[in-house]
Amino acid sequence: MSERLTTDPLPLLRDLIRIDTTNPPGNERACVEYLTARLAPREDLAVTVLGRVPDRPNLVVRFPGRGLAPPLLLHGHSDVVPVTGQQWQHPPFAAELIDGEVWGRGAVDMKGGLAMMLTALTRLHESGQRPAGDVVLAVVADEEHGSINGARWLTAEHPELFTGIRYGIGEEGGAGLDLAGLRIHPVVVAEKRACWFRATVRGPGGHASRLSPPGAPVGRLGTLLTRLTGTRLPRHLGPAAERMLTELADALPPPLATAVRTLRDDPADAPAGGLPQAAALQLDSVLRNTVNPTVIRAGDKINVVPAEASVELDGRILPGEHTREEFEAEIRSLIGSDVEMQLLVEGLAVRQHRIAEPMFGGFYEQIADLTRKADPGAVPLPMMTPAATDAGFFAQLGIRCYGWLPMKLPAGAEHRTLLHTADERMPVEALEFGTSLLTELLRDYR
Repeated sequence: MSERLTTDPLPLLRDLIRIDTTNPPGNERACVEYLTARLAPREDLAVTVLGRVPDRPNLVVRFPGRGLAPPLLLHGHSDVVPVTGQQWQHPPFAAELIDGEVWGRGAVDMKGGLAMMLTALTRLHESGQRPAGDVVLAVVADEEHGSINGARWLTAEHPELFTGIRYGIGEEGGAGLDLAGLRIHPVVVAEKRACWFRATVRGPGGHASRLSPPGAPVGRLGTLLTRLTGTRLPRHLGPAAERMLTELADALPPPLATAVRTLRDDPADAPAGGLPQAAALQLDSVLRNTVNPTVIRAGDKINVVPAEASVELDGRILPGEHTREEFEAEIRSLIGSDVEMQLLVEGLAVRQHRIAEPMFGGFYEQIADLTRKADPGAVPLPMMTPAATDAGFFAQLGIRCYGWLPMKLPAGAEHRTLLHTADERMPVEALEFGTSLLTELLRDYR
């Protein structure tokens, strides 16, 4: 591993990938210790390491600026999702460099983003420059499993670390789109929040050599899964989704532009038509709450009909005034009232502009302008992502957060779709593109 931070993001990204921070269990301490050691020679930095539990620390570093702008937050998570059951072409924690791409878990989500952020700050320092204002870098734990040990805890217990910060930059949550060969640079202005449940059904069990009794839980669970899979919950068009669809339609040629406007305006709420399936599903998802069955549990012995069966549900609630109770009512309208629903995780119901009312204006326009100048043939698009990131926790502190980790990728490239899947990787060219734009933003932001 490299001994110090350099002005090249590539060795840093490779080192970070090689530190296995799979969550669960997380073990982000090794990553924090690695970064802390490489920041230690900088005497001008205020470095804070703290955590809810010893093996899940968070790193907060304040880089001094020129005092020309308010403090700026850069936030990213050090944990990654598991690779269990995935078939990788190359080892997921080896960080191999193949055909101009770095392969490995976390290359995009989001150790690549951390490498961009840290290298941008290093470049300013090495060139004798400082950012426009103080920059607070928060490297947090546990984003991939509810943020209980990360941003959720950090912002609740140590909000003083973020005093005075007006704007924040974080991950984009995989908010990519592939349409008409158009290269789109997402700028996430709103996101859903997670609301995860465990749904459990109970009933008569017995010996599996006999016919199952009426009302056996496995059969009831099968009915529940059928009702939930692929179901479109009621439509709710909010301001973030409306602007996203409007600007997207303006950038597309017909008939795709017509299809997007129809999706935006259709009072009948017909399924999206005239769009590629992947794009149609993503755009439809920003118009409604969603729920997907993911983890199924029933018996653990082949000759016993289980008396209990359950499924974990990944629910996502739209930004704005939508409540968990309203969301659960939408789900129960499909599965009935006799299913036990246990809340597992609920994201914060932030009612500030970052989540409810997207904030445009000077800082957003600066991000968009930087992107246009660096890549004139592409479109910066204000996006609402169906996913949830740590931005909601920082928004609770009054910080206007944006998801922006620019990568110059060929139109139709699959890299943003590889988050949480096999063969995640980051092109070196995209890594350098993002580092350069972040460097420019940090130097001149207002």
